Amino acid sequence: MQEKSPAVGAATAKIFHLHVILFSVFLLPLETSAAGVASDTLNNGGNLTDGSTLVSAGGSFTLGFFSPGSPSKRYLGIWFSNSTSAVVWVANRDSPLNDTAGVLVISGATGELLLLDGFGQAAWSSNTTTGAGPPPSEAQLLESGNLVVRGRSSGDVLWQSFDHPSNTLIAGMRLGRNPRTGDEWSLTSWRSRSDPTTGDYRNGMGPGGLPAIVTWRGAAKKYRSGPWNGAWFNGVPEMTSYSSMYTNRLVDKPDEVAFVFDDAAAGVPFCRLVLNEAGVVQSLVWDQATQAWNALAQSPRDVCDDYAKCGAFGLCNVNTATTLFCSCMAGFTPASPSRWSMRETSGGCRRSTPLECGGGDGGAGTTTDGFVAVRGVKLPDTDNATVEMGATLEGCRARCLANCSCVAYAAADIRGGGAGSGCLMWTGGIIDARNVDKGQDLYLRLAKSELGKQKSNEYQKKAVLRSFRNSHELFERNIEFPFLNFEDVVASTNNFSDSNMLGKGGFGKVYKGMLGGGKEVAVKRLSTGSTQGVEHFTNEVVLIAKLQHKNLVRLLGCCIHGDEKLLVYEYLPNKSLDYFLFDDSKKSMLDWQTRFNIIKGVARGLVYLHQDSRMTIIHRDLKASNILLDEKMRPKISDFGMARIFGGSEQQESTKRVVGTYGYMSPEYAMEGIFSVKSDTYSFGILLLEIVSGLKISSPHHLVMDFPNLIAYAWNLWKDEKQRDFVDTLVIDNCSLSEVFRCIHIGLLCVQDSPNARPLMSSVASMLDNEGVPCPVPNQPIYFVQRHHEAEEQGKYLEKSVNNVTLTMLEGR
Repeated sequence: MQEKSPAVGAATAKIFHLHVILFSVFLLPLETSAAGVASDTLNNGGNLTDGSTLVSAGGSFTLGFFSPGSPSKRYLGIWFSNSTSAVVWVANRDSPLNDTAGVLVISGATGELLLLDGFGQAAWSSNTTTGAGPPPSEAQLLESGNLVVRGRSSGDVLWQSFDHPSNTLIAGMRLGRNPRTGDEWSLTSWRSRSDPTTGDYRNGMGPGGLPAIVTWRGAAKKYRSGPWNGAWFNGVPEMTSYSSMYTNRLVDKPDEVAFVFDDAAAGVPFCRLVLNEAGVVQSLVWDQATQAWNALAQSPRDVCDDYAKCGAFGLCNVNTATTLFCSCMAGFTPASPSRWSMRETSGGCRRSTPLECGGGDGGAGTTTDGFVAVRGVKLPDTDNATVEMGATLEGCRARCLANCSCVAYAAADIRGGGAGSGCLMWTGGIIDARNVDKGQDLYLRLAKSELGKQKSNEYQKKAVLRSFRNSHELFERNIEFPFLNFEDVVASTNNFSDSNMLGKGGFGKVYKGMLGGGKEVAVKRLSTGSTQGVEHFTNEVVLIAKLQHKNLVRLLGCCIHGDEKLLVYEYLPNKSLDYFLFDDSKKSMLDWQTRFNIIKGVARGLVYLHQDSRMTIIHRDLKASNILLDEKMRPKISDFGMARIFGGSEQQESTKRVVGTYGYMSPEYAMEGIFSVKSDTYSFGILLLEIVSGLKISSPHHLVMDFPNLIAYAWNLWKDEKQRDFVDTLVIDNCSLSEVFRCIHIGLLCVQDSPNARPLMSSVASMLDNEGVPCPVPNQPIYFVQRHHEAEEQGKYLEKSVNNVTLTMLEGR
């Protein structure tokens, strides 16, 4: 007999194998229950054809064929049964089937799960075999969403889909690696929302240092979670906010280092983490009521999460005042000031003063260097850090100081309270640090001379705390704020040159300055020897340092030097609203759309102060001169020197020292010293009427058509349906009359005499944003400003504002 060649023999074996598979396909279809419900199990020799499904025992997950984009491309996958678009796993993501003739089988010969096309060709395989023993008995879709292949006799799991993630992590899955074998469990993005082909991004456990989650694009890091601190990933503090839905844990064993999240309890909503096509990991939770997935969080969350945004020894803070989010850590300056000023910050920072510990060879150090704490940060990349879990934090300091190559240290584990335990010690550069809520302290090594400058900053902080009265303990305990060098601030203003002066008021003068790196700032120099100046200064520092909103001016730093008290703000090139609104030669720059945007922006800023910030804050001096405008004429509320904090259930407060500006103060505040959030609502109403009309609240009577004041003028025209006559003639022909008339209506609601009748600012903002929200009918005002004139004429005294910019001081009765 003629001997067959090896190639012919192999081909014959493949044909025989195919016949065996096709026999199982056509003779042993998938079984269903008696009730006709799809099974959760595919038995050995069975098959699953396109159009049939496996459904987990509790009905949570379904396995079947689907087409997310082109109907000519078919994929085998697992999805949430109540949300067919939420696909959690795809078998053949890089080899789609071209028609609906596909079939999933368990090979009777090898025990593999095989996905075959209409020609019997394998598009995907689980690549599992049982060796010499009998083939597996079944493949089952578990209620967890895991597809498992089990051995016939042992019941052991021989393969599972959880070991081969696509772009989604669900409860019980692992994200990590096996240090012994190098195997990884990582997410890879889809190419697009409708194409599950492997995309550009991968998300998994970083290879070095403490465990951290990293997103790569190719070989380049794009995002890093910060190291695991014993409770959460250090740069993702929001992980602790969802403990009622799922719990987080880190598995750390010789053959497994992995992050896992688990359902917190039975019946909690479905959760999933998805690496989308843009490289963003979204945390999504299913809302049964709306039948939709809601986003809880995402990583990266903002520009400061871009890997190495600020380079070596740079610190990113998304709450900074300008688009330059980067600063250098204490004792460092930009490596390239010119590139830094052009927003190119990846070059990082360099030391201002070399360390006195010589050599950098890892030898014994000296005690002339020391450490300064960089507070509240996502710890830098730990790839070049060593870890010693048994050390105390003080032991970490000693170890780092004894090693000339060590540039910083931090606690590795924050559990148990106190400063934490274990050592993270960095050698060489440190990179990818940012400010973050619940961040840790990083102890940065500096030369002795630099430490003296940092102690000066601590002195300034303590001076602020000593001088501030009436602060809420939350703020008093937790000031973390840049204290600037006095000489640097003075130099930035050309020694407080008159040519740099932007304005002046009762508490001092404001100068334009230029700090290092070309950063423009506004420097408020408070008058020396003024008790009110001290209160103003400390109020601004403690309050506005904690407030972060796009419609509030940003305080960048402060300085105390002897009797000098300086506040440094973001520089806003378009000055204040009154500079344009009340100047006939400039007000044409305020078209209606600009005015309307200013009105809405100020309203949103007040909503934040009253409701959305951590404490309820009453501004108490809202007026046109305290609304600053950026380069795009967007408004920012400024001057928090007289603001007050409400805590707990407080609704209103009274004072014997009434502060504010004539015309903007509510009746109950000016006459009785009672103030609340409704006091700010009143001031906003005055401001709104000024913006619409282009007239000041203190305009002479002949300018408001012989009415006693602007409120009376607005009310009478509104009552007679002649609102058009109230509108500034510069905008009347190019505005939306419905918007303008609605603003007048809202303004009158805000200036009602009774604070109970005035709306909350959240309602005001809603009425401004939505024409469909009904506006109540306002009560007729009793013309408080006219009564105030009469009171003044009867002998009451009023300390007037300087240039109508600063605060008016009244003694309440």
